[in-house]
Amino acid sequence: MKRMIKASIVTHEKIGENCWSMWLKAPGITEGVIPGQFAHIKLKQGEKLLPRPLSICEIDRNQKALRIVYAVVGNGTKDLSLMKMGEEVTLLSPLGNGYDIKATAQKSIIVGGGMGIPPLLELSKRIPGEKEIYLGYASTPFLQKDFEEHSEKLRIATDDGSYGYTGTVLDAMNYYHADGDVVYSCGPRPMLQKISEWAKQKGIPAQISLEERMACGIGACLVCTCKIKKEKEEDWQHQRVCSDGPVFNSKEVVWDA
Repeated sequence: MKRMIKASIVTHEKIGENCWSMWLKAPGITEGVIPGQFAHIKLKQGEKLLPRPLSICEIDRNQKALRIVYAVVGNGTKDLSLMKMGEEVTLLSPLGNGYDIKATAQKSIIVGGGMGIPPLLELSKRIPGEKEIYLGYASTPFLQKDFEEHSEKLRIATDDGSYGYTGTVLDAMNYYHADGDVVYSCGPRPMLQKISEWAKQKGIPAQISLEERMACGIGACLVCTCKIKKEKEEDWQHQRVCSDGPVFNSKEVVWDA
């Protein structure tokens, strides 16, 4: 169940080009987080009109802390990047529906791109069995060592060829002959569409986390709607990424929205 608390910053550091990692003390929240869920973070009350929705990267239940890994994309995240250890933010979490981990799967494929990579770290920790992890970056990787702890089959692709396979993450999947019983993915919409098409061709079920602009984060404002068509229904319907998702069955997403 979601809660709103004052969360203090435990650590805050830059871990890559335009990429920051923040651990927040969040008692009462960490116990119920499902991989793929997100948090709304607001700085000082009244300073910004809307809180910022940020995916949850990792959970430390012993320390009752959660980790946010984010990029600066506007004034809100710019202000967040300037905050120091010991300062507080207002945290509303956990929000949205996360991944449905298939405990019966013997082998899972995890695919992330850009800032869709962080929420896959906690997922990688919790998924049982064998895992193949494919991560796509524009250039220099981040969180690489964290993911290495959870799979011996970590493949990295970069657009500029600065590290790992040169090309898209899907190119890397084809090159390394990705194979498994289920796909979990998060990243830019064009990437997710291609991953969904790949999974459909292979006959592998896929769960994807959509990245959309959000305002309220609780399903009230209808800003972040997407088109979803259920298997036994004749037509598509609008669903809210923040509350009905952000994780959806890839076969149900209507991509020409």
